[in-house]
Amino acid sequence: MESRCWLVALPAVDGKQYVYRVYAPEDALPADLFWDAWHCHDESAFPRAWDLFDAAVIRLVHNS
Repeated sequence: MESRCWLVALPAVDGKQYVYRVYAPEDALPADLFWDAWHCHDESAFPRAWDLFDAAVIRLVHNS
């Protein structure tokens, strides 16, 4: 199955949103996309992101 590009925005304790690209199939589960982005953020030097699924914004990037 072909991977698609998803954008996952995570709010952080510093009041900013950090956006990550996640490559996964179009039928990927939103929770899997969230945790992939959250773990990537957690391993960075950025301020801690909220680990609340409902606070994340997840969008599929459509090719034009």
